[in-house]
Amino acid sequence: MVNWRLAPLLTMAVLVAGCSGSDQETSSSTQSETAAEATTEEVVDDAADNVADEGDMTVTYEDATTPEAENGRRILEDAELLEVLATSVNDMFNLPNDVGLLGSQCDEPNAFWSPADQAVTICYEDADFAETIFIEDGDPDPVDAALNVEIGSFFHEVGHMLIDIYDLPVTGREEDVADQLAAFVMLAEDENGVVDPDSVKVIRDFAKEFRAFGEQEGEVGESQFAGGHSLNQTRMYNLLCWAYGADPQGNADIVDDGELPAERAELCEDEYAQVEYGWATLLEPYVK
Repeated sequence: MVNWRLAPLLTMAVLVAGCSGSDQETSSSTQSETAAEATTEEVVDDAADNVADEGDMTVTYEDATTPEAENGRRILEDAELLEVLATSVNDMFNLPNDVGLLGSQCDEPNAFWSPADQAVTICYEDADFAETIFIEDGDPDPVDAALNVEIGSFFHEVGHMLIDIYDLPVTGREEDVADQLAAFVMLAEDENGVVDPDSVKVIRDFAKEFRAFGEQEGEVGESQFAGGHSLNQTRMYNLLCWAYGADPQGNADIVDDGELPAERAELCEDEYAQVEYGWATLLEPYVK
């Protein structure tokens, strides 16, 4: 079994409790913030009256028959990653009903939330594809990096799950908002106000998968521009921006190493403050 890092995944509840009542430095005016806070408080107060802890996330590993799926399943099972991720959700949230976390053969690298099945699926091929990316990139521990990608993919899908089961109000495209949730979870500060470096690496590895998807996709056309997801390269830069913005001094190498353009980096602290404030406020009623 991989000596997996459970602690960073369990810090989100602390962040939500701390951030929801704190002052956030954003570019919005104080008057606008006050009005938004009042409206949001009404929404979450109403929701809190209706949600009880009546469910759990449970794990199932389905069969794998292809070499890619078998390898991906092995990566996930050896680390007991799905069990760790399910535990983190169960420890964080009051779930209104049982939800599933499935490891599954999908015949493509993917992950998704199914409202009909009330389940998050992590495709075995995604873990296999991620490992291949990092082997080709010369990563010293491609399995660990692949697991980081699956953490990012999981919490992206948890974003969809939470929007669905709590009927959360969102603005903008849901896919972008779900990416924000993944960043919000992984960049949670500990009790000393420090962002865990291992969690930052999760974000950076997750971003690398989008870079690889973009390179594999080649020249984009109308279908990509019209799609529900932002372009792979855009998602990559968003994630890197939020990681930098969560701790500009500690993560300065994201800019110094050329992963994130300096022009974008100037906006990232404010961008991440908005992400943090928005998700912390929306999720406050549902956190244990």
